[in-house]
Amino acid sequence: MERNWAGNVAYQAREVTRPRSVDALRALVAERARVRALGSRHSFSEVADGPGTLVSLEELPDEITVDGSQVVVPAATRYGVLAEFLAAHDLALPNMASLPHISVAGAVATGTHGSGDANGCLSTSVAGLELVTASGGLRTVWRGDPEFNGSVVALGALGIVTRVTLNVRSAFEVRQQVYVDVPWSDVVGDLDAVFASGYSVSVFTDWAAPAQVWVKSLDAVTLPFKPAEGPVHMLAGESVAAVTEQGGVPGRWLDRLPHFRLGHKPSAGAELQSEYLLPRESAVTALERVRSMSDRITPLLQISELRTVAEDDLWLSGAGGRDVLGVHFTWKLDVPGVTAVLPAVEEALLPLGARPHWGKVFHTHDVAPLYPRWTDFAELRAHHDPNGKFTNPFLDRLGTSR
Repeated sequence: MERNWAGNVAYQAREVTRPRSVDALRALVAERARVRALGSRHSFSEVADGPGTLVSLEELPDEITVDGSQVVVPAATRYGVLAEFLAAHDLALPNMASLPHISVAGAVATGTHGSGDANGCLSTSVAGLELVTASGGLRTVWRGDPEFNGSVVALGALGIVTRVTLNVRSAFEVRQQVYVDVPWSDVVGDLDAVFASGYSVSVFTDWAAPAQVWVKSLDAVTLPFKPAEGPVHMLAGESVAAVTEQGGVPGRWLDRLPHFRLGHKPSAGAELQSEYLLPRESAVTALERVRSMSDRITPLLQISELRTVAEDDLWLSGAGGRDVLGVHFTWKLDVPGVTAVLPAVEEALLPLGARPHWGKVFHTHDVAPLYPRWTDFAELRAHHDPNGKFTNPFLDRLGTSR
């Protein structure tokens, strides 16, 4: 039985196929009743699962091509591989997620993000998508098309994405400095200043002990906190060989923006993850509420990470229509324990406008009120997939099926 990266989801699909050409993929989609795309398997939710056929795109042609300030990327390409390709062409992505192991199409479809007050989620770099439709046709949608903003963060509900066109920029250098033993009062007391201190900033906390602040900056930055004396992993006991270079030394963007190196184990490995994206104006209240629950949360937790994401115009994005703070939980691999505490976490955060990350574990199914364009997305889906070929139980529970 095939499972996701964490092992908490056993895929219910009757078969997993690996077509070797787009034409073979189109024929397969046309003849199957239910189809879902399977990416790098890093989703902790059941967003990629389905009762019919799962399609891995890893054996499709993998050529990446550059066209001026854009790059055309096969859907299954991992961000770390893409980053090395771009660096060889003196180009860069504006931002990366914490680990470079995830696939481009999967990250785009779920609104995955890095950090930075001025940085949108990874999906905001998308200029165009090519996807196989329910009939086996091939459809391309470009930024500026009326359907574009509903087609990028689309949870695999509109078809099987085969290629993604991304906007890129010139290569740049980044420094990464880690600060340790930061008092919580100094973090929450001037939260905006902490997150404005670098190009990309992460705060790590277990909601009880002092925090770590990881600052990735374009220029040298000094914060009034204690700098780490050497390389630091955010998880005690994990190898620092897995993390990207720290110490404020300038280097390539791809060697600093992710937390982890492509050739090493990301995070702890044995874990579950949840994340909630909140409007920036609710951030301090949200943090106070979570910290007040530390007696229930901390025993189940490996670490939490706080990150900021800039507003975008994508219908199902966690940052759609608002700047957000992401409150991320890396849990121990304790499914019953995490399942039991999530309702309380959501009772504290959802009234503040929190949106769960689509690829993480969450409890609520009542997400429609959180997205102003939810009805528009449902209509878009009904138009492109009238018979529900790309549906699955995850989407049905959210009320997105026709």
